[in-house]
Amino acid sequence: MACAGVLGVGHAGAQGADVALPAPVMGAVEVKGQTVRGAAVAYSATTFEQQDIQDQHISQPEALFRQVPGMNVQNYQLSGVGNAIVMRGFGGGGHGGDVGVVLDGIPLNEAMSHADGYVDFNVIVPLEIDRFTVFKGPVSALYGNFNRAGLIAVETRKRGEYKDLDVSLGSHATLDAQAALGLAPDDGESLNLSAQHVRTDGFRPQSGAERTTLAARWSKQVTPALEIALSGRLHEADGESPSYLTATQFATDPYGKDPRALNDGAKKHFATLRADVHYALTPKLKWLSFAYNTRQDFTRWFSRPASATAWRQREESYDREVYGAGTSLNGRSATAFTPLNWVAGVETFRESTDYVFYDGLNQRSRAGLAGNDRTSQLTSLSAFAEVDAPVHALFQPFAGLRWDRFTGDCRLNGPETGTDPCGPLAQATHTSPKLGVRAHVLPGLLVRASWSEGFALPSTFSKYALGSAQLDPNVFRQTEVGAQIKPAPHLVLDVAAYRLVSSDEVRTVAPGVYENDGATRRTGVEASALWSIARSVDLSLTYGSAHSRVTENGSAALVGKQVAGVPRYTATVGAAWRPVADWEGTATWRRVGRYAVNADNSVVYGGYATWDVGVNYTPPATRYRVYATVANLSDKAYATSASVIGGTQLFAPGAPRTVKLGVQAQF
Repeated sequence: MACAGVLGVGHAGAQGADVALPAPVMGAVEVKGQTVRGAAVAYSATTFEQQDIQDQHISQPEALFRQVPGMNVQNYQLSGVGNAIVMRGFGGGGHGGDVGVVLDGIPLNEAMSHADGYVDFNVIVPLEIDRFTVFKGPVSALYGNFNRAGLIAVETRKRGEYKDLDVSLGSHATLDAQAALGLAPDDGESLNLSAQHVRTDGFRPQSGAERTTLAARWSKQVTPALEIALSGRLHEADGESPSYLTATQFATDPYGKDPRALNDGAKKHFATLRADVHYALTPKLKWLSFAYNTRQDFTRWFSRPASATAWRQREESYDREVYGAGTSLNGRSATAFTPLNWVAGVETFRESTDYVFYDGLNQRSRAGLAGNDRTSQLTSLSAFAEVDAPVHALFQPFAGLRWDRFTGDCRLNGPETGTDPCGPLAQATHTSPKLGVRAHVLPGLLVRASWSEGFALPSTFSKYALGSAQLDPNVFRQTEVGAQIKPAPHLVLDVAAYRLVSSDEVRTVAPGVYENDGATRRTGVEASALWSIARSVDLSLTYGSAHSRVTENGSAALVGKQVAGVPRYTATVGAAWRPVADWEGTATWRRVGRYAVNADNSVVYGGYATWDVGVNYTPPATRYRVYATVANLSDKAYATSASVIGGTQLFAPGAPRTVKLGVQAQF
């Protein structure tokens, strides 16, 4: 794991102990902006490499976030439903639009599926990931909307010959089987395949789930300068959900089910097809182009309190289709003063979503008219550029600029009882600058500073209202300073302080009438440490504090309140110990601090702490590893998320003590 994108110490130990499975050498494949990857050290970023990810035996990519300073996942424990990701004082990533996510340069955020910017990480197979990078704040010019708290860039394996397998069995009849295959014939072709199948009975009644993901990429080096590639991905998921528990139920039976929760669950089908063309115009100038189509359908059924005494089941269905394309130039140039690493490009997409909403269902049986039955369309055109100029060790500036334009429309497909606006989207444009600088002050000291701007469109259907035509985008501006310190050969420290201010937030004045009236201020400190104490012992620490406050609001009572859903701090401490050859033991302590549950801060959740342990054994002269993990070692009852719905405080219980046994192999 690398902090700030430069230095890293893995679990194998900084002194070179070799306990990880041997991995084939992978060739590099350019994705959008890779030529300016070095500029990442002008702002905070955390990178997980392929071996880092495999060492953690994860079933979902979201599990990596606990190793990132200041990040947390508010897991709703609802099958097939995206969880809320907390980063830089925002609490609505993943389940909303606070965090951008891209897979090989293409956004996974859904414009109008359940919530603006919704993301489903389950379409990614952990074993296929080559590099997983978390950028903090709206620092990247390569991506626009949904990038205000930060960006998660996932790059899959595209080169090399390998045969990898990871199969585990666990508590609650859980099976996780992953496989990845890489072939590289002599004729310049490459084929990369991956698959995952997960099934579980769940740790609560009515919580069984099953999902399957298949991914493939074929590439051909047509000439020394020209490469073409085709890739595709299929995902299917089906699961049940027991909904949330009230405070009384959580205190008496944290793994039970409220009898008012009906037959909830979710179903999803996802497919995407993509074509790439890479052409080397010169040894230092590459032209990259891509086009893709994504289709999916997703339906969820969810029971929740409608009042203090009554629960209702609702149905939400989304049929989504996206067409997108982009092209960019990636270059390395020399000037009289400094070399330049740069990228410039344009992109466009058109996303259409058929949305149907019913409320008051009886065991998934619809009654009456739909609350909403409509189609929304969002079209985006973007231009971007980034440049990194390492002038001198003491002055290495970075700059980026992004321009976005959005148009769209909304139309009714049938009669509905809802009153949300539905009409043309007034054209919206925004230009976002990014600036940063880094300096190698001393051999073991790298300092950095950056300023960046991001934006957000009005949320959900408010963007399709006539009353929003004169609204300005919700703008976010971040200032950050940081340093990476290597005081000893086997110790790496990274620390950053940030201030992120939002302005022109949108509020509803009356039905269909909106105004820019609202602001927030988010400040915090994030730190990480990687220390190889001895050849046999490694320690790691990640810590993040977040102080998020409302500074302007249409309701004076909310000014000064905490932003809901953002823990005051998070911390993870890990240790790896290799007492004898071929054996490794791990222990991880995770603490999530208290946070406000609702906007007026009248309900607060106190947070929780858990312990996880594991052991790995790699038989001598083999290419497989046997592992066992125990999550929540103390069998603590805790909530992975807390909320207030219909005036009732609700909890999503975390899993009790969970055991997993597995084997990883390379052939």
